[in-house]
Amino acid sequence: MNKYIYMKHHQKGFTLIEIAIVLVIIGLLLGGVLKGQELINTARVRAMNNTVDGITAAWFSFQDRYRAFPGDYSTVQSSVNLPGTPDGGDGNGLVDTDLESARVWVHLEAAGYLTGGYNDDATPINQTAYDCSPNLCPENGFGSGMNLAYGSMVQTGASDAHELLSGRGVPVEVIAELDRKVDDGSPLTGAMQLGLAGQGWIDPAPSDCLNGLNYELQAPSDNCAAVFRNF
Repeated sequence: MNKYIYMKHHQKGFTLIEIAIVLVIIGLLLGGVLKGQELINTARVRAMNNTVDGITAAWFSFQDRYRAFPGDYSTVQSSVNLPGTPDGGDGNGLVDTDLESARVWVHLEAAGYLTGGYNDDATPINQTAYDCSPNLCPENGFGSGMNLAYGSMVQTGASDAHELLSGRGVPVEVIAELDRKVDDGSPLTGAMQLGLAGQGWIDPAPSDCLNGLNYELQAPSDNCAAVFRNF
């Protein structure tokens, strides 16, 4: 009787083989989740890269065709070459007013380089805004619009230049991977850098996306922003 009870009790446990199978299954599930997240991030990086490339190509194509910058294109010229658009800019060679920032997208769409419904009357866009409405600016893939203006919205306080602000709400790992892909991988140098806080992007502060001289990847934030200075 005692032997029977012992055998019955002994059979309740798991064998080493069963435990090994369970661990393998758990490992496969975790690996699948991590791989899936990696694929999602890769797709996000590719999508943002394509958006930035498209805007860059449109910007330089417009300049080559009209000998002026979109947004800054003078009222006299735009009324002739881009009929139906609001008054143009002042033609000083810089997109340096809030109204000109809005007209960047109006002019690019009117010239046939972008699509997105930007051909309505331009609404002024703050030059330091990371929260441009997607119906006024190209959507960044994370619910916020991108903004293009003349200024310096990078952490290092570099000299003014035409910059494309990525918009807010971008995970830092996406920005870091894109930086490695298209630039030097540093948040503080190169043609792509971590953005400086501006309108619509104050929480979390950029320091939550930056760790010393590197992107903050140990405690990654999903609300970061980048600035592209190759315009």
